[in-house]
Amino acid sequence: MLPVKKIELHLHLEGAAPPSFIRALAAEKHVDLSGIFDARGHYAYRGFDAFLRVYEAATSVLQTPQDFARLLEEMLERSAEQGVIYTEIFVSPEFCGGADLAAWRDYLAAMTEIAEWMRGQGIDSRGIVTAIRHFGPERAKKSALCAAETAGGWIAGFGMGGAEAVGAATDYAWSFDCAREAGLGLTCHAGEWGGPESIRQALALGVSRIGHGVRAIEDPALVRDLAARGTVLEICPGSNIALGIYPDWPGHPIAKLMDAGVRVTISTDDPPFFHTSMRHEYNRLADAFGWGEEEFAQINRWAIDAAFCDETTREGLRKEFP
Repeated sequence: MLPVKKIELHLHLEGAAPPSFIRALAAEKHVDLSGIFDARGHYAYRGFDAFLRVYEAATSVLQTPQDFARLLEEMLERSAEQGVIYTEIFVSPEFCGGADLAAWRDYLAAMTEIAEWMRGQGIDSRGIVTAIRHFGPERAKKSALCAAETAGGWIAGFGMGGAEAVGAATDYAWSFDCAREAGLGLTCHAGEWGGPESIRQALALGVSRIGHGVRAIEDPALVRDLAARGTVLEICPGSNIALGIYPDWPGHPIAKLMDAGVRVTISTDDPPFFHTSMRHEYNRLADAFGWGEEEFAQINRWAIDAAFCDETTREGLRKEFP
């Protein structure tokens, strides 16, 4: 029997926008985005670079605080339908007023109002301010300042996503130091398209979590180090398979990492882009590895321990997975 309730730590707000939502918003704004959809109405791309282009094109119609508030409400409703009771959401100030602090405050206020409302509907959440790696270190500093100035409440963490091939993670050390000084939890995408060395660079930033991190499996010494550190991997198997990093569910390294003592969690990343959901992830992992209630409960407990929330929230979540 698989658990009904779930914790998710790696979900991009913009990447969670269903194609129907983006098409409707584009129609309202008289924007032609027909080129980013296939004949069935799904997002159309091939390869990671094309994925980023489609992602940013879809995001371009999210232009106001109310647009983001509407998207957050729809995303949280869909997550709740999948049994998610707590989720952490990556959101970039770059897409919320160009990383201008005053504009970011307006966007954040609109999203916080929705988050508080949805908490009353049974799904809690926190925001992770996200720098975009391929926009470069200087622009990342603006996102870090937005994070530091609005830390607390819904904003609980700082991270970095985007193209891992651009520079080294350590080029962004100033931004991570800024966020750390503000008391924010730290995570960084690494070990998805970049190899084990990209994970080592992210660890040098002082993060407690790694977004993806699956290619650690290529380096046994790194796997041992992750296990010893207690570093948590925010693994998104369906995303990795959809993008061709691994050929199928049985070929995914999540089980090997877990067996080696690495703390792993399960998330959907950008679910409509990868035709996945939390329920789908759980079912496919159960099919591939024979996992059941015990394994998934452990994974959820690790996710709770690693969450960037306050201790009162954490203790409440622990009661759901005794």
